[in-house]
Amino acid sequence: MSLEEWFHKGMTAQEYVDQMEKHQKNFIYIYENFSIPTQDQPLFEQLQTKRLRAIVLTEDWCGDAMLNIPIYLRLAEASHIPTHFLLRDENLELMDQYLTNGQSRSIPKIIFIDSEGKEVGTWGPRAPEVQEFINDSMANLPERKADDHQEKQKEMLTFITKAYRDHHDFWDYVYEDLKNTLK
Repeated sequence: MSLEEWFHKGMTAQEYVDQMEKHQKNFIYIYENFSIPTQDQPLFEQLQTKRLRAIVLTEDWCGDAMLNIPIYLRLAEASHIPTHFLLRDENLELMDQYLTNGQSRSIPKIIFIDSEGKEVGTWGPRAPEVQEFINDSMANLPERKADDHQEKQKEMLTFITKAYRDHHDFWDYVYEDLKNTLK
């Protein structure tokens, strides 16, 4: 399938949010509380002339998607970038073309396409500063073979989800990294 066909296969943002079960509340919280800086208006006007569209590969259970997509949607709205969503696990044929480091199905993955359906860029799954936070958090986990590994991993994921929701620095890192990708 072409990227154009994948785009048309996708859900709208509202359809994606409506089907969410795990992270919908936090997703909406971030969306409602993140504001685009007004000084970036010239960038949005420039992006509007490019007539970009985007395909977002995601899943509701993904904490990174909970953080990144609401911020991306604010940028997309300001830049008039129509965006459609595909669930990663139902669209592995496309996902496998956008593996992180050539091996991982990390999400979200945003694929930017032009008016002819040709790829012009990608973003995801994390801003570099957020990746550093994740690396530091994972480094403190006990080894996989340890009896308490699963328990500690679950605690860590709860901590990360709360940090994503509450630390606006993370929001800013994501926004700046998305902006840099689109410049």
